[in-house]
Amino acid sequence: MRPLRSRPLRFLLAFALLAATLGLGHLADQHHRQWDLTQSSDNSLTQNSVDTLKQLNGPISITVYATEQDAEQHDLRKLIREFVERYQRYKPDIALNFIDPVQHPELARQAGAQLNGEMLVEYAGRREKLSSLNEQTLTSALLRLAHRKHELVMYLDGHGERKLDGRANHDLGEFGNRLTQNGFRIGNLNLSLAQDVPENASLLVITQPQVDWMPGEADKLLRYVEHGGNLLWLLDNEPPHGLEPLAEQLGLVLTPGIVIDPAAREQRVPATWALASGYPPHAATRDFSLITVFPYARPILWDENHDWQHSVLVEAAPRGWISTALPQGEARFDKNRDTPGPAVIALALTRNVNEREQRIVAVGSGSFLANTFSGNGGNLDLGINLVNWLSAEDHLIATQPRAVRDDTLSLSRTQLGVIGFSLLLILPILLVAVGIWLWWRRRA
Repeated sequence: MRPLRSRPLRFLLAFALLAATLGLGHLADQHHRQWDLTQSSDNSLTQNSVDTLKQLNGPISITVYATEQDAEQHDLRKLIREFVERYQRYKPDIALNFIDPVQHPELARQAGAQLNGEMLVEYAGRREKLSSLNEQTLTSALLRLAHRKHELVMYLDGHGERKLDGRANHDLGEFGNRLTQNGFRIGNLNLSLAQDVPENASLLVITQPQVDWMPGEADKLLRYVEHGGNLLWLLDNEPPHGLEPLAEQLGLVLTPGIVIDPAAREQRVPATWALASGYPPHAATRDFSLITVFPYARPILWDENHDWQHSVLVEAAPRGWISTALPQGEARFDKNRDTPGPAVIALALTRNVNEREQRIVAVGSGSFLANTFSGNGGNLDLGINLVNWLSAEDHLIATQPRAVRDDTLSLSRTQLGVIGFSLLLILPILLVAVGIWLWWRRRA
């Protein structure tokens, strides 16, 4: 094919190229698209953050108290602006404003800003103050603001139960801390002292007592359930210690036994840890696909009755069984004593009381949310989903912000020296050697 040499053809080619460039520029201006090709998606939001933004109907105001330049981070405002732009792509009505605390100290004092770069996030008349900025902290703040009210979650105390604010391995402190981050209020309740469960409690958390309940305490708890109170009951594989009337009222059958899961051994964890990865359809597990771990779980059985509607939340050990005793050594199925799996280890109960839906969840493992095990898989996420469902915050289910992953590469001085030596000396020598070899080969 002969090359194009005529002036009209060259002019038409240049005109077509210019028109294509202007057209692409117009399309880019009208239709914004962005692709994050980094391995850890550093320049985009996780789906959990995007889902949280969808729950916020109305404008968000972010006021940052930062100077023009920072001694450590230099142009701090630029870093914050670029970070907030990730959120503005999904929610354009996020307004970002900067106030210099040096030039306007009175405004900074009124806002309580003490550190350079502190942020005040406002939505629907509520506000949150942040002293550190990353996706987890900002999304958690937005999630707290998305709550219509600060629900009160109370846990029963006074019988050696696990504490929602406790730090011991068996306590639920990490779970309680996550609840607080998500806008819930935490409180303890001793029914031997309190007259009744407070009416402003959104739900009550019951864990394994270590001593027997007194009949009067159980009566107060039964009144709470009878009047439509919501309940999260974390059952351990131990005696009920006076909570048998509650199980009877809910129609639950507390048979002894521990769930043995061979799939756990394949993952190099004890067979007494029941694993769950698939969940039956339910509002509390909507779009939930994380693996959860239930150590030393007991099965949840129930009597069918007309008062309660039962929905299975978690079923585990399809290849496992229910052992009558804690196995010593390697777990083996005994057809004479054990019951084949699968086993239901989490159950939801609902009924209508006073024109309102009462919600109760029973989980056959208190260790599921204990400090020792709550970090396994999606345990905390599932626990938060259960509380959101129990407190009728269905719109916030499955929107929990994930922890920030540390992708920083740290190199020692020796490693940096080796890399620098290779780039500045060895690599140029190799390039020169290849050039000399090619030159010699062409002369040959």
